[in-house]
Amino acid sequence: MNFVTDFADQAVALPLAATILVVLIALGWRRGAVAWGLGVGGVLGTMLVLKLVTFACIWRVPWTGLSSPSGHTATAAVVYGGLLALLLPRGGGNTLAAALAGGIFALVFGLTRLALQVHTVPDVIVGAAVGVAGAVILRRLAGDRPSRLSSPRLTLAALVVMLLFHGHRLEAETRIRDLALNIWPLTLCRAPVR
Repeated sequence: MNFVTDFADQAVALPLAATILVVLIALGWRRGAVAWGLGVGGVLGTMLVLKLVTFACIWRVPWTGLSSPSGHTATAAVVYGGLLALLLPRGGGNTLAAALAGGIFALVFGLTRLALQVHTVPDVIVGAAVGVAGAVILRRLAGDRPSRLSSPRLTLAALVVMLLFHGHRLEAETRIRDLALNIWPLTLCRAPVR
């Protein structure tokens, strides 16, 4: 399970997302690059906020079952699902295809997180919802892929980065947890209830 789940670790996903952005710009698809930056950046930013709030405050509402929304699940959905959606042929139905691609990657990576017992079902559902929404928004913002865009170059660049960084771990969860417990206004969640 670790072999699969490591493909969505931030140590792989961040260099991969940056590489895809650079390749999209280099290939001349500016709109696709902007969509990629907004979609991936939006998901990563949303997950950061959700994790900060969850780590600092969620113990106040234990019925949610949340312990930490799954960043691996969200990242896999938006990065891999979004990339697949960008590589689809021109034409209609790409929004649905982006949702399906994001959903498949969310399912696969979400199951690995559950099997490794690092997340709960609600954690994975939240991560999947954020990631799939990001993939759909990314695809809609990107518009049709220009006919001149070389899919093999983008795919090759992605594969090289994935293989170079696979197996590395960023341990982002620990850093986010420490941050959540030490920054204001999140420290207000630790105040005793009266």
